[in-house]
Amino acid sequence: ATVSEPAQKCCTENIQPFLTSILEELMGPVSSGFTEVRSLFDKEVNEIIQDFQKTNDITKLKENVDQLMNLPFNSVKMEPCYLKVNLLQELLQDLKSRFKVYHIDFVIQRTQNFMQELMQNAVYTFEQLFSPSRQADSAKVATTIEKVKLRVLK
Repeated sequence: ATVSEPAQKCCTENIQPFLTSILEELMGPVSSGFTEVRSLFDKEVNEIIQDFQKTNDITKLKENVDQLMNLPFNSVKMEPCYLKVNLLQELLQDLKSRFKVYHIDFVIQRTQNFMQELMQNAVYTFEQLFSPSRQADSAKVATTIEKVKLRVLK
């Protein structure tokens, strides 16, 4: 009871007025990173479609889809996504001094983990939706892949 009122007053006067602007500032790099994840998934699936249209090879298609399943764990391909979030380092330095925000690296790492998890969910969903269609007429496979991609991106 003794601490509650001063703590409430401190938060109301010194933190709450800045929360909206802080969240907006932080969401820029976070949104940018998640947009990059989406773009990477889109690009990788488009490459699978183009490769299949060139080769019409179902075995190669299966290999490409299997490689897509490993995309979340491919640090080289995921790196551009992660770099977008590294901008938080600079933004959080200012917050660290103003609001005593610590564990900046933890915030960045957790955000990158969520990005990897999002990619895992996207490729898993893609594989689950596309898997029954693999046996379909090869003329329809590219169209089916595109439809599945759009469904996952939705």
